[in-house]
Amino acid sequence: MRVKIGCELVYETASPTALILLVRPRQQDRNHHLLSEKRTVTPEIPVEEFVDVFGNHLWRLTAPVGKLRLTYDATAQVEPTADPMLSALGGTLVQDLPGEVLPFLLPSRHCQSDLLISEAWERFGAFPHGWQRVQAVCDWIHSNIIYSKGSHASTSGYDAYQARQGVCRDFAHIGVMLCRALSIPARYVCGYLPDIQVPIDPVPMDFHAWFEVFLDGEWRTFDARHNFPRIGRVLIGRGRDAVDVALATSYGTAQLDSMVVWADEVPETQPILTTEAAS
Repeated sequence: MRVKIGCELVYETASPTALILLVRPRQQDRNHHLLSEKRTVTPEIPVEEFVDVFGNHLWRLTAPVGKLRLTYDATAQVEPTADPMLSALGGTLVQDLPGEVLPFLLPSRHCQSDLLISEAWERFGAFPHGWQRVQAVCDWIHSNIIYSKGSHASTSGYDAYQARQGVCRDFAHIGVMLCRALSIPARYVCGYLPDIQVPIDPVPMDFHAWFEVFLDGEWRTFDARHNFPRIGRVLIGRGRDAVDVALATSYGTAQLDSMVVWADEVPETQPILTTEAAS
């Protein structure tokens, strides 16, 4: 299955400003493979790409005075099946976890899991260790956290948990936070998510956030915001929380004037235009 993904960002700056942007997916991940991509920057300025410690592909540039318009457009091949539901999967004891996943057990800036250890075990400790316990976490978040605009970049998972409201970023933070409190490795994920085989959401498209947990030797996808298997996820970045996968990091004053995001299924018969690599 093919999906067309991308975004257009328009920034306004009063002085030359260093920016780091994360909108480009990895060339290939377990659920997608990029078939074509193109990046356009107006005015034309140098853009450096680098890969961070989490494997995310970032663009580094210096926005000139005035308006900067960046457009990214790509076509990706995605799995035609929905997120798997593997309720029989068990968990792994901390002493048996691979060393590389241990950092995802620790509290982080937006996922203060150490503040919720007692509450997490009281609420979810009776569920079998593994998939069923994580799914119970997602069910609780989906039922008890209201999807509502109003959170901002400094809103933590604990803030949203106490307020009982937030956007997809907050739902993912709460999921990560509760899983880590239960000694289950969890990491924050962001990407593009098209509306495939679900009712079309009339709200303008945005980047989406979900989370992954380490079960039975692999990272597994969970989405407390939708809490329903979805088709067509195209992953942009992974990290400890949203700080590691911020859309933009500005070293100076850069005002985001507008942002448009798209993620749509396209027919297999539609030709793929040859485009320049966005690197």
